[in-house]
Amino acid sequence: MTARTDVEPRSKGLLTPSREAGPVAIERRAADGRAALFVRHYWLPRWSLPPGGSLRQEVLEYPTANLVVEPASAGLFRASRGLSVRTLTGTGWAFGVLLHPGTARGWTGASLRGLPPVVPLDRLAAPGASGMEAAVREAMAGGDADAAIAAFENWLDPLPEPDQDARLVGRIVSAVEEDRSLLRVEQLAERFGMGVRRLQRLVAGHIGFGPKWLIQRYRLQEAAAALRAAAAPSLALLAAELGYADQAHFGREFAAVIGSTPGAYAATYGDAGREAR
Repeated sequence: MTARTDVEPRSKGLLTPSREAGPVAIERRAADGRAALFVRHYWLPRWSLPPGGSLRQEVLEYPTANLVVEPASAGLFRASRGLSVRTLTGTGWAFGVLLHPGTARGWTGASLRGLPPVVPLDRLAAPGASGMEAAVREAMAGGDADAAIAAFENWLDPLPEPDQDARLVGRIVSAVEEDRSLLRVEQLAERFGMGVRRLQRLVAGHIGFGPKWLIQRYRLQEAAAALRAAAAPSLALLAAELGYADQAHFGREFAAVIGSTPGAYAATYGDAGREAR
C-alpha cells in the first residue's frame, strides 16, 4: 500500500486546534481504489499525555458518520447535533474512518434519524465487522497503520457499493460545502430538482438531521475558521457573508451550538487571543 499523508479534509470542524505539535499527533490518509467509494479519509490520532494531564477537544463534525476502532471499544458514530467533545488522557490511539455521506445507512440497514449516537460494529448489517475490528486493533496496537487500513479495506471489498440515494446525498452535501450561496433549504431543493419534503426525508435518513441543520453546520464551521484567522472580519460583516439576517441572529446561533459568543471565541482562539498568552 502506498501511504498518502497529504490529505487535508475540507471540513473545518476542529474548534480548539492544537497550538503546537505536543503530545497529540494525527495522521490523515486518503482512501484509494474501491475504498474511495465509501471513505472520505482515514484519521489516525495517537497521543501521550503526562500523568494527570488531559486535553479537551471540541469538534463541529463533518456531517456524516465515522467508524472508529480504539483499544477497548469500536462503533459507528453518527453525526452529533452540536459539538462533539472528548477529553484525552494517558496514552492511546484511534483508527478513524470518515465515511462519505450516505454510506452509513447502507451499513446499518435503517434510517440514521432513529439510531442511537453510537452503533456497535457487531450490529451492522454488513457482515464480518467483528473480525475486521480485531485485525485493525492488532495492527494499530503494533504501530502498523498500513496493516490496519489493509484490514479495513479487505472487509470493505465484498460490500455492495453505495446506492443511488446515497450518492445523491453525497452530491447534496458537497453542494452545500462548496457553494456559499446555498443558504436556504428551498434553494437546495431547487438545485437538485426535488420537493422540500423529499429533500428533508432523504438527508435526514442518511445523515440523521435535515438539510436546515446541514446548511447551518457548514456556515458555523466557516464562521469558526474565519474567527481563528489572522485577519478576522468584523462580526457584522461575517454574519452578512454567511447569510444571517443580522449580527444578533448569527451570535445566538453560534452560541447555541458552539457554547460561547463569536466575540469570546475569537478572543480565545483568534490571533489576538494567541498573542495575549
